[in-house]
Amino acid sequence: MDKSSLFHQFVTFTATVHQVTHDLTQNVTVANITPLQYKILEYIKVSHPVTPTEISECQHMSLSNTSRELRKLQEQNLIEKFNDTEDRRKQYIRLSDEGDKMMGEAFACIEERFLQLIQHATQDDLKDIQHALNVLEQKIFQQKD
Repeated sequence: MDKSSLFHQFVTFTATVHQVTHDLTQNVTVANITPLQYKILEYIKVSHPVTPTEISECQHMSLSNTSRELRKLQEQNLIEKFNDTEDRRKQYIRLSDEGDKMMGEAFACIEERFLQLIQHATQDDLKDIQHALNVLEQKIFQQKD
């Protein structure tokens, strides 16, 4: 196996993932929030609970900008902040009930678009896709502990 070729295939794949993600989420109607705020809420939805630092690192933004955006989201009752039970200095963020409902609606729209992408896939294709995603998640995109 030529690892350099594999790397270039991986780079092409990740660029395509970003484009497909953009296409799937483009024009998802979420009232009164910016695209950046949507990305923050999406990250919280799939990774909850998270710290402001984790959000900052994931979104490639300064901690002060992250704090400002989190404050705006909290003012709209879309997120909740809470302290770690063992270390009161450590703060976590999770979606509020209202934020969870809103993201559920957004994900339903995105799911509909995704289902259109795979509408002609056979059962074997779907099993292959699921297997490939599992392998990628386990071997490449594993979460940091």
